[in-house]
Amino acid sequence: MMHSLSRRQQGLIMTAGGALTISPDALMVKLIGLPDVDVLLWRGLLTAIGFAAIVWLRKGRGFWQAYRRCGWTGVGVAFFFACSTCGFVLGNQYTKGGNVLMILAGAPLMAALLSRVFLHERLPLRTWAAIFACMAGIAMIVLDDAGGGSWVGNAFALMAATAMGCNFTLSRTKSGVDMSPMLALSGLMVAVAAFFASGFGAGFSAPSAASWLWLVILCLGILPLGFTFIQRGPLYLPAAEVGLLMLAEVVAGTVWVWLVLGEEPAPTALAGGALVIGTLVGKGLYERRLEMRQRRYLADLGLTPGEVNEE
Repeated sequence: MMHSLSRRQQGLIMTAGGALTISPDALMVKLIGLPDVDVLLWRGLLTAIGFAAIVWLRKGRGFWQAYRRCGWTGVGVAFFFACSTCGFVLGNQYTKGGNVLMILAGAPLMAALLSRVFLHERLPLRTWAAIFACMAGIAMIVLDDAGGGSWVGNAFALMAATAMGCNFTLSRTKSGVDMSPMLALSGLMVAVAAFFASGFGAGFSAPSAASWLWLVILCLGILPLGFTFIQRGPLYLPAAEVGLLMLAEVVAGTVWVWLVLGEEPAPTALAGGALVIGTLVGKGLYERRLEMRQRRYLADLGLTPGEVNEE
């Protein structure tokens, strides 16, 4: 079925699907209930195994070739993904969660600016408008939790947003190469960083049985599957649009916490979530309409989109 869709439609479905898949992340971190350095260690190790398992299932005998194709660019992608993971977790430790989410909402803007400078990618006005509309929506979602906090935590959140934009932009530089296998290396980088940060493992505590259950579900299943879809997004979409679609995770994650833990969002948060989802859906439907119009025009000329791209 996916093969019958355009490359853009495939990218939209994969990226949005990945964002929704990882949306229980914040909820499950709360349920795990471990110190942040412990979470980073186990998250890094288990996601490395999960990502590698997905590559093996997808590639089989081409397992190592999938990594070799990524080259040094893939190492850079892994490094930036590891930085975004550490920045997100540590940002939540040192400042308010609302501050972290508001800063992360700037990731699409970061990606757009980086892509414009380094890749010379031009984004249509509607994409810029959607970026700022979604940033406003995220600000409404976290309004009650924002403000104050520590500049250290805000710096970690900014590191996460910048690294995310760098990751997606760098992925676009190697056209046609799937960088998702390198997320296994990223997991190992996160685990090593946590090991050193803890004083070579001196401060680690053994997870309880309940914590282990949530860790396995999150880090062996949800995160590897979701982020594999997201990391494949730059194969089909500009870096800024991949970051933009990831904002759906914030809205869905807020709903998960509400439903399971009873942390009811304020009316402004509900309005902000509606603005984000409405913007993403509206933009998608409008671009679908433009694409269908272009296809009809090309069909009248006896051409296909593939033939036009070849010319």
